[in-house]
Amino acid sequence: MIKVTLDQVMRARGISSVELAQAIGITPANLSILKTGKAKGIRFSTLAKLCQVLDCQPGELLAAEDTPADAK
Repeated sequence: MIKVTLDQVMRARGISSVELAQAIGITPANLSILKTGKAKGIRFSTLAKLCQVLDCQPGELLAAEDTPADAK
């Protein structure tokens, strides 16, 4: 399972959802979907813009988590 840590990175950088959405060219609603981990995928171009604006690497925004065997 992939955990999205975008919210934590945004807090650390002191940037709001509205500011970030505007900076990367997506709607605040779509950013919210990314932040909550409800997105089924993310375009590399969007990930690259996030990393550029937040001055981070993709691994700081996404983390792999073990999935319990019974949850598969």
